[in-house]
Amino acid sequence: MRNLRCRVRAAGMTSLALIGLLFPALLRAQEKTSPSKHAPLTTTDVVKNLEERNRTRTQALHRFEGSRAYSLHYRGFPHSYDAEMVVNVTYQSPASKDFTVVSQSGSKMLIDHVLKKMIESEKEAVQQQSRTELSEQNYEFTMAGYEDTPEGARYILAVSPRSKNKFLYRGKIWVDASDFAVTKIEAAPAQNPSFWIKKTEIRHTYKKVDDFWLPAENHSQSFIRVGGHADLLIEYRDYKITAADPLPPPPQRLAHSAASKPVAAE
Repeated sequence: MRNLRCRVRAAGMTSLALIGLLFPALLRAQEKTSPSKHAPLTTTDVVKNLEERNRTRTQALHRFEGSRAYSLHYRGFPHSYDAEMVVNVTYQSPASKDFTVVSQSGSKMLIDHVLKKMIESEKEAVQQQSRTELSEQNYEFTMAGYEDTPEGARYILAVSPRSKNKFLYRGKIWVDASDFAVTKIEAAPAQNPSFWIKKTEIRHTYKKVDDFWLPAENHSQSFIRVGGHADLLIEYRDYKITAADPLPPPPQRLAHSAASKPVAAE
């Protein structure tokens, strides 16, 4: 597995495609950022560093455990539906994920045909690492901004998929300027998951657990052509890194390869 975080992210994108399965069954803002600051590194440098550090983190992380709380709400024609599910997750390197449902409530249709199928699609995404990772092979990158936050400096990159793979997306990513890890995504699917869906908005956030960046929250909103609205929230909890190698710090050349000569945001 070349990139655990990219596959997790791709799996999160798959949740949007799966919501599209719901609507045939039923019917059968974006945060503004300003590229006013000069980015210390070029787009090429940031992407190179991101890919290299993702590979390093993937090779070092062998096993972790955690839990997830899924919450799905549909409002619209012909009825409104709600569903919730809590699962425990165990990841084992290089490409194994085990899911155990702890509890579920609400619409059985949503649970069986959307939430549980999301889990199956995440397993599928694990097998398509080369097609889902955040790399120049799958995306085009453009510098969209550079900002300081209380948590540290962030590069903001616009990403555009090179294909209409259902696991890819287009939008913006925020990359930590020290760890070269994605901290936030605001995007839309590269491929419309269903005719019934008019528009989908995605927002993912990530948090640092020990030396590794893992998903914190996945919030997806889909707007339906017949006037309905679906809201999906996944909260990631109780992470425990149970097996990992020490993660080396970023090489000096990665963090400061262009620091002596700032360049404007591209």
